[in-house]
Amino acid sequence: MATVLVVEDDAFVRAALVRHLSNAGHAVRSVGAALDAVREVTQIGCDLVVLDLGLPDLDGADALRMLRGVTEVPVLIATARDDEAGIVRLLNSGADDYLVKPFSPEHLNARVAAVLRRSSPVGPTPVSRVGELVVDSRQREVTLDGQTVHLTRREFDLLAFLAARPGAVVQRRELLAAVWQQAYGGDQTIDVHLSWLRRKLGESAAHPRYLHTVRGVGVKLEAPRS
Repeated sequence: MATVLVVEDDAFVRAALVRHLSNAGHAVRSVGAALDAVREVTQIGCDLVVLDLGLPDLDGADALRMLRGVTEVPVLIATARDDEAGIVRLLNSGADDYLVKPFSPEHLNARVAAVLRRSSPVGPTPVSRVGELVVDSRQREVTLDGQTVHLTRREFDLLAFLAARPGAVVQRRELLAAVWQQAYGGDQTIDVHLSWLRRKLGESAAHPRYLHTVRGVGVKLEAPRS
């Protein structure tokens, strides 16, 4: 599962792209303008951007240059333009692939998977270590102080997402998109799972060791201070 940002101003096309990518198992967010896309990528982040070129505020080529100025996240261009010289310019400007409309859901999913494979680190999935907490994403195992911590699937996904970003404050809506594949709501769901996680890690909201809530912003996972 990857977090995908769809940038498309046509509401019908945007809804179709979100549906197809969600059905493929990805967590999908969407915006209809270039500046909104830059804001989403810089403030929340994602694993892949699917970018239309005919945007209302900026041409997609300019949006691509702006994105490349702030992030190395892979960008898949999805547009009706099929000019070969233009395609070459976009690829040279930093696009990772180019998909000409109309295309089938299967073609879209195949291109997305290929871009994600190319952008993924080579080799085994890294083990995240935060203090004495070890999260093995390949084996889906967690140990704390050398002892196995038994988690549900959702608890593990939540912890693994945070452990991959140690010390970083992760916004709640990013957690919803990546772990629950929801765009809005669900704060109570996050709080309940965090409470269960804290209990299994031997801590509480009042006395946190690893899991820290940043009021009004999100959650971060960091090693206990000595």
